[in-house]
Amino acid sequence: QVQLVESGGGSVQAGGSLRLSCAASGITYSNYFMAWFRQAPGKEREGVANVNSGATTCYADSVKGRFTISRDNAKNTVYLQMNSLKPEDTAMYYCAAAILIRGGFCSRLLDSAGADDYNYWGQGTQVTVSS
Repeated sequence: QVQLVESGGGSVQAGGSLRLSCAASGITYSNYFMAWFRQAPGKEREGVANVNSGATTCYADSVKGRFTISRDNAKNTVYLQMNSLKPEDTAMYYCAAAILIRGGFCSRLLDSAGADDYNYWGQGTQVTVSS
């Protein structure tokens, strides 16, 4: 049974920090691209960050310098460290895994169809940032 389970979401004040975790099971985790997406009410799902097996990362412009994605293959876990949080970061955050990216690694993350590359998804964890 393939499963991705997110944790670490919550409610914080603007300027605060959270670290999201995504634990994977049932897949050969180290072979997959891992990514974080988010979706706020009334808005389309957007790619936030992704990382390949070699620890190369890409970020949406809106989170560059504030968020860091990392992976610990020994623990089958990917993380999203979120600093300097803003109210506009409020969203449901989803972990996803892809065996193949159909296009450029960075450009595909920012493409509206990029989510189609991902084979497995977690249930999401809510992040709420208050002013």
